[in-house]
Amino acid sequence: MNLNLDAADAYCRRLTRRHYENFSVASRFVDVATRRDLMRIYAYCRTTDDLGDESPAGTAMLRLERWRGEVEGVLNGEPPVHPVLVALVPTIERRAIPAQPFLDLIAANEQDQRVTHYADWNDLIGYCRLSAAPVGRMVLCVFGVAEPRAQALSDDVCIGLQLANHAQDVSRDALIGRRYLVDNDVATRGIAGAAQAMVERARALLASGEELERCVPRPLRLQLALYRMGGLAICDAIAAIGYKTEDERPSVSGSTKVSLALRAALQSLR
Repeated sequence: MNLNLDAADAYCRRLTRRHYENFSVASRFVDVATRRDLMRIYAYCRTTDDLGDESPAGTAMLRLERWRGEVEGVLNGEPPVHPVLVALVPTIERRAIPAQPFLDLIAANEQDQRVTHYADWNDLIGYCRLSAAPVGRMVLCVFGVAEPRAQALSDDVCIGLQLANHAQDVSRDALIGRRYLVDNDVATRGIAGAAQAMVERARALLASGEELERCVPRPLRLQLALYRMGGLAICDAIAAIGYKTEDERPSVSGSTKVSLALRAALQSLR
């Protein structure tokens, strides 16, 4: 490994440790090369999301367009410059990850700059297929899982987790002028009722994780179980406050997180 790659991986490591607590738990159960590849993928996802969400006012679209140009260039064989892309290239080549998931994540963040709410479930799920499903597909590639059924189940879990997060973040999203609760549900059931509908959808989609966990390599099971159980715990926290997430943002307690990690570890070993 050359010094540039070492430095790039150090950059990715800092991003991952700062944002992905489940990664630090699950990564202890995979080999060094797999852990490094996952770290690079998560760093890419974080960088893309930060460009969409953390850019100075009025600059997000321009910065995302520049990022898309860099990513497309690298995917077409141009030498990378950004440290995340320097680190990611060997992973893409070794794991044969297709280009589309990387580009879909950028498209989702570009869509966030143009679309602030969704009229119906078809529109929202279409957005989630760009913003959430690609992450699971990249992770499956790292573990060599290519079966269409596994990919479909992974899409369900990733979308379910994102719906749980959207239902949790209603008050936070409102501050930046966004709402992911479906307009049709808000009109007929109110904000709390729409949040409840979203939680119910999330639970149904997260349930696909149980089948998915049975058809992937054991080292991946723990990570998937953590995300599934974490998503369900968010759903429980939302239900506990009567789905009134427009007034407060519920959270999962530290003791619950420890319990989830233990349960996930036990299930993955069965």
